[in-house]
Amino acid sequence: MDKRDFYSLLKAVPKAEIHLHQEAVPERKIINKLYKKCSGREMTEVELNNLFSYSDLEGFLQSFMSVQRMFTEEKDLRFIIDALDSYVHANNIVYAETFFAPTSLLKKGFDFTYSINILTAGFKKIKEKRGCTIKTIVDVSRSFGVENAQHNLDLVLHEKNPEIIGIGLGGSETFGPARDFASVFDNAKKAGLHTVVHAGETEDSWSMKDAINLLHAERIGHGTSAAYDEDFIKELAQRQLPLEVCPTSNIFTKKYVKELKDHPVKQLFDKGVFITINTDDPSFFKVSLIDEYWNIYKLMGFSLENIRTIIKNGFRASFISQEEKDAYCAKVDEAWNAWFESHPKA
Repeated sequence: MDKRDFYSLLKAVPKAEIHLHQEAVPERKIINKLYKKCSGREMTEVELNNLFSYSDLEGFLQSFMSVQRMFTEEKDLRFIIDALDSYVHANNIVYAETFFAPTSLLKKGFDFTYSINILTAGFKKIKEKRGCTIKTIVDVSRSFGVENAQHNLDLVLHEKNPEIIGIGLGGSETFGPARDFASVFDNAKKAGLHTVVHAGETEDSWSMKDAINLLHAERIGHGTSAAYDEDFIKELAQRQLPLEVCPTSNIFTKKYVKELKDHPVKQLFDKGVFITINTDDPSFFKVSLIDEYWNIYKLMGFSLENIRTIIKNGFRASFISQEEKDAYCAKVDEAWNAWFESHPKA
């Protein structure tokens, strides 16, 4: 299938995205608006290019936090809503579980309740306008230590906002190993929250094993290094524990993969691992969800039927009821079949 038909098909089919950082959705023009609001001037082209230039995960994290620093008051979070509205519409995303990292904002005086209320009110408007349901996973963050992570969890528990469905652990695996945060995730599980962990992005399979065995991870963000541990591949396939694979993101961080064509996601898929496809940070990596599906189809050997399976996996791996999963998957098949009926020569 050529690129034009592929994008037409993928735009017609409803999708889920379950590894998406809210602060990394705004496009450059929105980031420039934020920068002008907080600094009084627009960024130069050189400054914008430098902001989005990095050669490893640490460099990316520094850029990510630079964007966070542009948010100077809670109302600025509405820029995120505007960006999400455009993004889900462009990619026909009908369900999303997005990360919100509050630590840097809280440290400069943001009120957690006010911030969450702005975001969830925005999600409601997107639901009314686009039909897309958006839920939040609060990133308790490796980068600021265990005490801070527990503080973030306490805020979530106090909030009791039904739009917050769980906590996640993002940031550098190297400087914040999952095992250090076991007590925080124990407390989250006892409270009935879902738990997800970034792991296997820049460290070997031990990081994922700790995330699963010590932090009760229900999904693993990235999981790239699983491909280099055959026994662990078999375990993942047997347990059907989903991986939130973000191909282009993995190329930028350059730890295990340097070119998209060499990404091991097809190897994992062929061995029975539960794969989902996501963007991670679309504005930072200049990629959309449909782009990522094109990448795995064009460069990694996935068939169209593989693509349909993985689209359904996005819903199957999400934290919704089985009834909702089945309904979404049925809509995928309906849209898929309808497209091919109307494009018999494709």
